[in-house]
Amino acid sequence: MKTFENLSALASLVGQEVAVSDWHTVTQEQVNLFAQATGDHQWIHVDVERANAGPFGAPIAHGFLTLSLLPTFFETAMEIRNTRMGVNYGLNKVRFTSPVPVGSRLRGRMKLLACDPIDNDGVQMTWQVTVEREGSDKPACVAESLTRRYP
Repeated sequence: MKTFENLSALASLVGQEVAVSDWHTVTQEQVNLFAQATGDHQWIHVDVERANAGPFGAPIAHGFLTLSLLPTFFETAMEIRNTRMGVNYGLNKVRFTSPVPVGSRLRGRMKLLACDPIDNDGVQMTWQVTVEREGSDKPACVAESLTRRYP
């Protein structure tokens, strides 16, 4: 885990990969709970027997489940000290570039694209997050994530 003492320590890192998260294993229970929370019960996610015989050879995680792991990846990748809070501000661009079979291990690579001052002495950061699947040459997801932090 990378540790930064304050927000200004990040400004000089624009254009660089800043951190890589821990691995996270996607479980069928997690997929089922996500389906319950979102109402997306498509068989490729929740019907294990049918999904095993389907196009991916196994149940796969929802794309939005993969995307929802971004806060987990940030939490295990870096700590920014001397800040009172951070919020998700939005997304610019998201692509789900390959499926995530249940049991896959994922991690996020964070590249800082921009770090701009905002009101109340905060900063808005634009991150390119590449979600890697262990053993795959192709990322599972690539997203531009906007976050705001305040000292």
